Amino acid sequence: MSRLSREEKREVQQEGRLVPVDVRVAGATASVDGVPLLTGPGEEPQQAVLNHLQRLARAAGRPVLATVHDTRIGYVVPLQVNLDGSSSFTGDPVRLAAPAAEPKGQSAPKEAAPREPAPEAAPAFPLRAVPKPPAAPPALSVPPAPSLPPAPGTVQPPVGVFGPPPVMSTPAPASAPETAPVTALVPEELPVDRDPDLRSTPTPTPARGFDAVAEEVLGDEPVTLTAEGAALLTEPVARINEAVRTGRIEAAAELAERTVAEVAAVLGDDHTEVLHLGELTAYISYLAGDPERAFHLSLDLARQRRSARDGEAAYGNVRSAATAWRAVRDPEHGLRLGRELIDLWSRLTTEDGPAADDIDELESARARMARLTERARRAARNA
Repeated sequence: MSRLSREEKREVQQEGRLVPVDVRVAGATASVDGVPLLTGPGEEPQQAVLNHLQRLARAAGRPVLATVHDTRIGYVVPLQVNLDGSSSFTGDPVRLAAPAAEPKGQSAPKEAAPREPAPEAAPAFPLRAVPKPPAAPPALSVPPAPSLPPAPGTVQPPVGVFGPPPVMSTPAPASAPETAPVTALVPEELPVDRDPDLRSTPTPTPARGFDAVAEEVLGDEPVTLTAEGAALLTEPVARINEAVRTGRIEAAAELAERTVAEVAAVLGDDHTEVLHLGELTAYISYLAGDPERAFHLSLDLARQRRSARDGEAAYGNVRSAATAWRAVRDPEHGLRLGRELIDLWSRLTTEDGPAADDIDELESARARMARLTERARRAARNA
């Protein structure tokens, strides 16, 4: 989709229509209308974008429309941000188109290297003079004869000029005896890798934490894990997801809290569906601007999953807690929460599960703890 120029945007605004702001979010970076957006220490790019759009709405005195291309969740989201900071969807999210893969075996054309000038043709082999008179005449040079094909067995210099072929007798070729068919030299018991690209194809990393929950919320159907869950949760989870899609976060939070209580009374607090609903409730708390509640819900879920020896799910809950923790701005409070998070996270790395293979994320959390410690020290010194 082509972008409007600044003059076209000004004309549209003068006519009273709202022009969507083009927002791009990729990893830890974000840009608004092509201008990079700076984020504060520990601030998520999505939150920085919402804060920036709210400031634009306040400056304009009316809501701001935005088209958010978020590669983290893989969707293009049409959004409206109001003056009070609340946001809502203005249409259905659309999946981002996958980038066109370059055909295998093809590479960018390389510039042809300049050819070096061909060496000057060496003179053809001279013929010796025939001794007819007593005085031998000077040797005669025979002009090159490129049209003559070289005789078998002739060694030619790489200059493109051929002299007279030597006289040699060529016996008539004898009929070649029939040869037995050549058998394969590779033993049958050794496997042959017919597609080497399959070996180098990396396994895609599954979405974890709030990323996985967001994919379910933006999906076409509510996800349930058991037959009991399908019977009890299909309708309420569909209503919760619809409330999130339309930006009614408070209504979604109330409905999620009520649904968790009702299902826990029927299935029990440790049932898979109750834990799954808890993940959705934590995600909605994060969207509602309550990162501390989202942190505690996610960390409690991680402890329950670890007790059930489900390392995969426990690590996903730890990643959700880490996302919520990064949104806590107060350094002293962030340090207290961070100690709880890193203590459980470190224990997971010593057990079976994906946490042991993802040490870089844990080191990133420890680096934030060092920054929070420095901020707390400066705040205490300036107090």
